[in-house]
Amino acid sequence: MKIVVKVGTHAIAKKTGRPDYRALTRLVAQLSSLRKEGHEVVFVSSGAVAAGVEALGLKARPTDVNDVQMCAAVGQARFIYEYEKLFAAHGVKIGQILLTHYDFEDHHRAQNVKKSIDRLVHAGIVPIINENDVVADEELKGRTFGDNDWLSFLIAKLIKADTLVLLTTVDGLLDAKGRRIPRVDTFRNVMKLVRAGEKGNLSKGGMDSKLRAVKAAVEAGIDVFIANGRKSVLAPIFAGRSVATFFPGSAL
Repeated sequence: MKIVVKVGTHAIAKKTGRPDYRALTRLVAQLSSLRKEGHEVVFVSSGAVAAGVEALGLKARPTDVNDVQMCAAVGQARFIYEYEKLFAAHGVKIGQILLTHYDFEDHHRAQNVKKSIDRLVHAGIVPIINENDVVADEELKGRTFGDNDWLSFLIAKLIKADTLVLLTTVDGLLDAKGRRIPRVDTFRNVMKLVRAGEKGNLSKGGMDSKLRAVKAAVEAGIDVFIANGRKSVLAPIFAGRSVATFFPGSAL
């Protein structure tokens, strides 16, 4: 099975932005297990800007794009260093890919991205993908990947993934009483369950951002799960246990 797993900033970082070593260790162990079981795993990870915020002693994510780029440059090195050590402990090699909107808008560039990901996966290497915040200027133009939610959909569609898993800090899509909704077969009224822009002070996504990515993914025939990235959920998900919100591909 070809699987794209995306993790949000708050699922792998402390409130200060510093990488949460325990959360990262738990997540890497799960991803490594999936790969060793024979699945093709592509990993989309947020957190670089947040790590830079903490490293530079800032109190919150900057609003100035150049300051965001500075934080990304500092933080990306932190995160990839941690990932390399953690995956190596499981005998897994990683490769880093940083992307912007332009890499998907041009067909030739998009196909080069696909070939690069395919080559890494077939070589047994786990690609770790993030938005290239160091050079991206999408926020100046009102365009963003939404804490990598939309990026993970674009990747899943590009490589024809079977499943997309979005890891956040809650157990899935919650109803008005805070209870997890096990399965969603229609998007009618779903967006009313969340408030636009609902997110923390270190990220730029939110549940509304995730649901837009989910809707596009299921319309492309990709199964999607929203799950709690601070728990060991990947093995249970692929064992068929109800630990997340499941959106079947082609849901209307």
